[in-house]
Amino acid sequence: MGKEFENKIFIVTGASSGIGKATALLAVERGAKAAFVARREKELSALCSQINADACETISADVTKEADRKRIVDQTLKRFGDIDVLVNAAGVIGNGTIENTTLDQWDEMMDINLRSVFRLTQLALPSIIKRKGNIVNVSSVTGVRAFPNVLAYCVSKAGVDQLTHCAALELGPKGVRVNAVDPGVVVTNLHRTSGMDEQKYSLFLEHSTTTHPLGRVGKPEEVAELILFLASDRAGWITGGSFSIDGGRAQTCAR
Repeated sequence: MGKEFENKIFIVTGASSGIGKATALLAVERGAKAAFVARREKELSALCSQINADACETISADVTKEADRKRIVDQTLKRFGDIDVLVNAAGVIGNGTIENTTLDQWDEMMDINLRSVFRLTQLALPSIIKRKGNIVNVSSVTGVRAFPNVLAYCVSKAGVDQLTHCAALELGPKGVRVNAVDPGVVVTNLHRTSGMDEQKYSLFLEHSTTTHPLGRVGKPEEVAELILFLASDRAGWITGGSFSIDGGRAQTCAR
């Protein structure tokens, strides 16, 4: 694919680890300039030290804070001039049922996983519309299927999918495409940062090999490849989709 993103400017949230990190690095490898956005400044700086400094802007920010969201867009525009692609990959997961999920837990999940996607999209849109760019949102298999004990997470990701569909319908006439990817279990820091210790996480990954029909969990680079395909001109007639990349997980019942 060579330098298919030459002269393209990306913003990637959640870029310090997992799917966001894999996406940002691969975009730069293929010619893009990118704003790497995450809360962990040390990890961002380490990433950008590995690649062409001219192609990387690190932005330490909390996507739940309005001032930070505005700074993400303003700093990217100041450094690179425009925005072609917004990849909303930042997210958190937490346990809870309809009976024991607190309002604070609910609000945190919605704020990080859904509200930030909505608001960053709004802020980046003037430049994206001008450039006829596109947006790719990282949702989840839980956005299309119900799973027990992750109620707020499921609802937040269903919201991301529907936000994607509605935005695609409204922005299509302006030449802007909006798509989402719905991963199954992928080896990232998502569950660790939610409080799962290494032993439980190892057992969770082992169990997940039995819940995904292909018999394994995913790699961040696999999801990044789909994100970058959707962000590329090769996907120029694709918008409003939520694309499963889950080893077949969405085809199964909760178990």
